[in-house]
Amino acid sequence: MIAPTPATDDGPALDAALLPEVAGRLADPLRRAGFTVDGLAGALGSEAGAALDRGEPEPAARAVGGQGALATLVRLFLLGESRPADDVAAAIDPVGLDEAVGSGLLHPADGGTVVAALDLRPHADEHGSWWVLSDLEVRADGPDDGKGREHVLGTGAASMSLAAATVRRPVGTLLDLGAGCGVQTLHASGHAATLTATDVSERALVLARATFALAGVDVEVLAGPWWEPVAGRRFDQVVCNPPFVPGPPEVEHVYRDAGLGGDGASALLVSTVPAYLAEDGVGQLLASWLVTRADVEAARAAGDPHDGWDARPRRWLTEAAAAAAPGGLDAWVVQRDVADPTLHVGTWLRDAGVDPASPAGRTRAARWLDFLAEHDVVGIGFGFVTLRRTGVGRDGSAVPGTVVCEDMRQAHGDPLGPEVEAWLDRVAWLRGRDLLDETLLVPPTTALERGYTAADPADPADHEEPEAPDDDAVGWRRIGGTLVRLDGPQWRHDLDELGEALLAGCRGHLPLRDLCELLALAHGRDPDELAAAALPVIRELFLHGMVVPR
Repeated sequence: MIAPTPATDDGPALDAALLPEVAGRLADPLRRAGFTVDGLAGALGSEAGAALDRGEPEPAARAVGGQGALATLVRLFLLGESRPADDVAAAIDPVGLDEAVGSGLLHPADGGTVVAALDLRPHADEHGSWWVLSDLEVRADGPDDGKGREHVLGTGAASMSLAAATVRRPVGTLLDLGAGCGVQTLHASGHAATLTATDVSERALVLARATFALAGVDVEVLAGPWWEPVAGRRFDQVVCNPPFVPGPPEVEHVYRDAGLGGDGASALLVSTVPAYLAEDGVGQLLASWLVTRADVEAARAAGDPHDGWDARPRRWLTEAAAAAAPGGLDAWVVQRDVADPTLHVGTWLRDAGVDPASPAGRTRAARWLDFLAEHDVVGIGFGFVTLRRTGVGRDGSAVPGTVVCEDMRQAHGDPLGPEVEAWLDRVAWLRGRDLLDETLLVPPTTALERGYTAADPADPADHEEPEAPDDDAVGWRRIGGTLVRLDGPQWRHDLDELGEALLAGCRGHLPLRDLCELLALAHGRDPDELAAAALPVIRELFLHGMVVPR
């Protein structure tokens, strides 16, 4: 007789001891059935797989059919169907059906069937293949009032974006702070020798232990808020997908809300991560920041091209630099998106499974919008923060660090992790060097685009023959040039004619200082003034991988 376990508002009751033990024995039958990323790709095909990713289950149901262990597992865990208890028992053997129900993984349904009580799905990267256990997804058009307070997310978009942005260089120790069900820890298992995962939610930690047991990954799992579980320790790498969503000072959902109000969670973490990093240790986290009207106006008055979005992150980085003492700090803050308050509120209500048009949704939206209006918020930025704690020099002082805040809202298809790793390497290479003394190259991944408008028929200068066959075309007026990186983040930099000429000389033969002197001589410019103007441009191009050392 299958006896159901009591349910809570956040999902099924979980047996903290039994669920990880059951999960550890479940990996073999899942693998045997082909319930893996590769197995599903083969069984579903590209069209049905893409449809399933879009939330359209019928093509996947047709692809797997109704018989066999794989069909049972796909229909049970991915399509949300009830399946005959005997079929499920056969598919998960040697795990018993009673213990699967008792652990909180499955739940009895009508007519001798069972349903999934948790979300269980295959997950993989280039280093490993696993399964992830989390709470079932709640749709905004569902019958209930959204996710529960302790709801534990699975492989969501934010989690996957952080995984793609994480540096995968081998390290000795790694901390996944606020690990949730353990997705970041799984990805880190391919490059970190020792893994530690923490969370304030006991429910999340039960699911994380079960996820780790499924993967056969050894992880130190600790309970507690923020840094409390690892007080006094340092790590070679810290990753964190925190409850970063700016909103009122309350906790409706542990995965989303920190209870600190506004961007308090991001401020706390960015300013304190360096204190928990070993020398040359790297911290990477998702973060969000409020953009206030006062910061925007101050930036515009000062001619700041960032338009004020970086004001708050830079304040946090000042505190982070103090936390890195006696070492220094490298920091790269990348803004990937910015939303106005109305879009921000609607997006996160839907993410929590709440329809913004419902009475409950309108009440919550009003509360959030009032809070943002009270703080004069005109935008909410979102992005990645990378921090590296540098060492101490021979004289006992901190090794000088580099701090950069920049927009990366352009579309790009490559994972960001290799670019972050390359940025850290470029910053380290620059330390202690004078770029003017270096010999540089423009790599083949950098291209020059030129823009033209139609020539003015009344202007004879627009119809002069070009001086060289590869110069401007007759009948067109040159309006500018743009340097473009063809891979990675696909950076773009506008150049004037002097800039184009300087980069044309970066062929690995002469130091930058000599190129500036030759260019100044050819154009009647002062060499020192030209070098001073060129240096910050070349430095930015270097950090963006658009010029490289010989």
